[in-house]
Amino acid sequence: MDIASISMAMSQSSALTNVGTAMLSNAMDVNEALGQGMVNMIDAAAMERSVNPHIGSNFDMLV
Repeated sequence: MDIASISMAMSQSSALTNVGTAMLSNAMDVNEALGQGMVNMIDAAAMERSVNPHIGSNFDMLV
């Protein structure tokens, strides 16, 4: 057994795990911000419907 090579492999594995965890954390933060933006857009649409309830509720279509 080569202790040095085992130590290097474990260190590299640990570093890769830390990088992967940081990337996932960043992706989760971005998705949370996007989700909050979608909630804000839905709230804005609900506000528009409360002010103008007749707009956008019906449409005519001919085939």
